[in-house]
Amino acid sequence: MTRVCVNSDAAGQRIDNYLRKMLHDIPHGHIYRIIRTGQVRVNGKRIKPTYRLVAMDELRLPPMLRNTEQTQQIPDDFCQRLEGAVVHDDDDLLVLNKPAGIAVHRGSNVAFGVIESLRQSRDNPRLELIHRLDKETSGCLLIGKTLKSTRIYQDMFRQRGVKKHYRALICGRWQVDRERVTLSLSKHRSEQGEQRVVSDREGRTAESFFSTLQGLVGATEVDVEITTGRMHQIRVHAAQMQHAVVGDRKYGNRDKNAEFRRKGLARLYLHAESLHLPDGKHFVQPPDKQWVEDLGNLNR
Repeated sequence: MTRVCVNSDAAGQRIDNYLRKMLHDIPHGHIYRIIRTGQVRVNGKRIKPTYRLVAMDELRLPPMLRNTEQTQQIPDDFCQRLEGAVVHDDDDLLVLNKPAGIAVHRGSNVAFGVIESLRQSRDNPRLELIHRLDKETSGCLLIGKTLKSTRIYQDMFRQRGVKKHYRALICGRWQVDRERVTLSLSKHRSEQGEQRVVSDREGRTAESFFSTLQGLVGATEVDVEITTGRMHQIRVHAAQMQHAVVGDRKYGNRDKNAEFRRKGLARLYLHAESLHLPDGKHFVQPPDKQWVEDLGNLNR
């Protein structure tokens, strides 16, 4: 049997939908069958396909599900690239400076991501994501090495005990040195299946603090401290303040993004720069050399 610890990002999802996303190459009918027959357990108990996950739930999956996942042979050069991104490795944690453009896990349009690659390269199926970053966001990403450590650190995130700072390049000139943004957010899915996050008074509270680092031609580099961890929080808050993150194809301005691309800025400029944990551990990774060079192009 394989055991998976549910993180806060998956909380609220139905178990059938969660497994369909995680195991997209398994027929949906088979997933429903193993749930109904009790081969999938949550906290040691049988559940129905409609069961909604709670953070820190422990899933027990049949071995064939993990074996099917492992039939995907991930290219060695991809695994080596991610191993090269590891900046900390102890008995409990792996910390990566995740490159932009790499998903943290497999999905409907992604054959494999960070977690699958590390499981393969280290031959360790117990590795689990403690939190997530968007595919196009770079920076500090924590991986649990044991079930116990994964639960402990996921709980730190869930209890808002982790101090998180991001660096972002946003459109236009941010007018104040430091500003608090507290727009509540809700998730919505379009008829085409695209998931977006919108500002919504009835949504979940989201708080971000934007601080100016440097003004550039047509843009501002900012530090963003977030006390909550909502999906796409910084990107939506910035866009709602009319200062979208440069390169944001979902919430940004198409014309402005095209203008920045003509200047050589062709990525999403959002980087998870530091994580300070309640147990005293802290990890800081500045943006890469390309980021610095790209921003230098704005003042030429």
